[in-house]
Amino acid sequence: MTKQGATIRDLDAIGFNRRLRRLATPQECGALFADTIAPFGFDTFASGEVDLKDRDRSAFHIIGWPDSWRDFYMSAGLIDRDPIVDEIALRSEAFTWTDLRASRKLSKLGTEALEKAAAAGWVEGLIVPLPQASGRIGLVSLAGHRDCADLADVGYLTLICICLHSYVRTLVGRHGFAIPPAGLSAREIAAIRLVAHGKSDADIGQALGIANSTAHEHVEKAKRKLKVRSRAELAAIAASLGIVDL
Repeated sequence: MTKQGATIRDLDAIGFNRRLRRLATPQECGALFADTIAPFGFDTFASGEVDLKDRDRSAFHIIGWPDSWRDFYMSAGLIDRDPIVDEIALRSEAFTWTDLRASRKLSKLGTEALEKAAAAGWVEGLIVPLPQASGRIGLVSLAGHRDCADLADVGYLTLICICLHSYVRTLVGRHGFAIPPAGLSAREIAAIRLVAHGKSDADIGQALGIANSTAHEHVEKAKRKLKVRSRAELAAIAASLGIVDL
């Protein structure tokens, strides 16, 4: 312990957070995070948010997965049936793949997912759930090639996961999501940001260099995709998704 009562790991996490917040893009943040978790045996990670009420509004901020795993995850529809996603609805603290296996509640698809992960060389994972408002849960999920049984390591990794998620969430509205919520296009996200700041279709058209009618179409498509009826609702959901900071 230090004289102030903080552990060395606490100070390491503070240092990580300081370095993180000097970075300008999600990609830069992801590279720093990947380098930081590597000594603990973790090879890849993903960060994002799950909407438990409407999985279509779930989003990935950063994905560090190999293409083969990403393709399997998307093609298998795991966002709707991922055992990790199901589990974060029940847990508020970090947990591992070992914990999942021990619960004996894995579906056939969940078991297949962990088997495919093992075939890729990942024998353990660490999941850090971060409850948000309105039924949304932030999530940072790590996968690696060795066990993660040291409680001090888990505590440190949990802290830096919280740092990563909270900061990257402020960047994705401007720099883009790895996988945006509800399949929103970059132009639709740009239009949503302007709606959230009270801009009219004419204002949006001028800001984006497009016709007013095209701006209106982007807004209407975004409303349909996010299943909202008004521009006020669109602004509110934009804030909850991290598309805009109000």
